[in-house]
Amino acid sequence: MDYLYLFFSALISATLFPLGSEALLLYDLSLEFNIYLLFLFATIGNTLGSVINYWIGLKGEIYLVEKKVLNEQKIIKAQKYFNKYGGYSLLFSWLPIIGDPITFIAGIVKYNLKKFLLLVLIAKGGRYLFLITSYYLYTN
Repeated sequence: MDYLYLFFSALISATLFPLGSEALLLYDLSLEFNIYLLFLFATIGNTLGSVINYWIGLKGEIYLVEKKVLNEQKIIKAQKYFNKYGGYSLLFSWLPIIGDPITFIAGIVKYNLKKFLLLVLIAKGGRYLFLITSYYLYTN
């Protein structure tokens, strides 16, 4: 059950809601849960949370255009810029404050979903791998 708590904590923390999963991961590590399962559940949950942001951006574009927050020209310009440079910015999707909006913008500009998943999975998995490694280096 603790793995599911971590999964949902990681999922929610990757959306635009302010929540963190790192403390729960470290706590679970201190209770000596299986590190591989913790890594897997946290990474998958966090990646799926970013997919939710992507989907909201993808579907929210119509709403933003209707409300005249965005216009077609801005979307086309943003899409060209994001396709040229933005994909690599997804490697920073693990960062607090700026990471979640990056995944949201990727949806708005309709960034390639396969590339999105790969880059976000690397970023999110890398962060959890760093936390787990740091925990064991510090405690041993």
